[in-house]
Amino acid sequence: MFGLPKRIKNYSNRFSLVDGIPFKLPVSAVNSPALMAVFPINAKKAKDFLPAGIHPLVLWKSALLIVTVIDYRETPIGKYVEYSIAIGCTHGEKPAPRLLPAIFMNWFKTGQYVVDLPVSSEVSVKGGKGIWGMPKHQGSLNFLITDDKVSSQYDLDGKLVTYVEIDKPASAWLPIKTKASNYCSFRGMLMKSDIFLNAKAGMNLFSKAKARFVIGDHPRLQALKELNIGKAIATVFLPSIGGVLDDHIESWFLDFEQLPKVAPEGFESVIDLTLSEAWLPPPTAPIPPDSGDNQ
Repeated sequence: MFGLPKRIKNYSNRFSLVDGIPFKLPVSAVNSPALMAVFPINAKKAKDFLPAGIHPLVLWKSALLIVTVIDYRETPIGKYVEYSIAIGCTHGEKPAPRLLPAIFMNWFKTGQYVVDLPVSSEVSVKGGKGIWGMPKHQGSLNFLITDDKVSSQYDLDGKLVTYVEIDKPASAWLPIKTKASNYCSFRGMLMKSDIFLNAKAGMNLFSKAKARFVIGDHPRLQALKELNIGKAIATVFLPSIGGVLDDHIESWFLDFEQLPKVAPEGFESVIDLTLSEAWLPPPTAPIPPDSGDNQ
């Protein structure tokens, strides 16, 4: 369980202007529903997606693919959907033991390494990538809640990138008050940021966790198919989260056996972005029929 650090409480109701983006502090979101689906993946293949010093979090024999979509409805930068595709991880010189990082999260520096992070609005890209180093880019996204399903679709260039769907739990009663850590790569550095969550969740585990994750025909995430994605082991629906994004950021140089021949993405990708809260058109690519397996 984690509470807000005192320094965050101390600057409540003050203001910041960072990269031209005005913030009322703390940087928070409220009244925002979210879904999460966790899938087992091949641990050895998962390592290929991770930089040096980041290791797959292994439960039993499998690593974890974590798909989280948040429909941010009230934030300092307006409304937007954020669609995170990540691999559960630990940070350190050596891989962590199995299972323990899920319990002793601080000790093993447990979090998730974000592989892709499309968002609805340009201002969210400008802030999320330029300030916190998150791999944000604008995509066509939605977030749909029905009586029995919660789903989100992610399109680029008119093609389906991914689609996620979970069975909606009967109720959301479980209190969740925790800190979640994101690891991302930007500017040739490993960036770590934290978000403090306070919500109630409906959760299904193992055989009761019903979810579907489809990788479409857009080339962006075809490599995920090599992870041997299994059936969901956990699904979570949060009808209304409260979240505070920490302004404290940690970063380390990414290191390689040889000097990279291509410069990593840098500030040139965000410096000319605007504060526009406009969304791209909603996703329209067809979803393949449900075959009973992730695709």
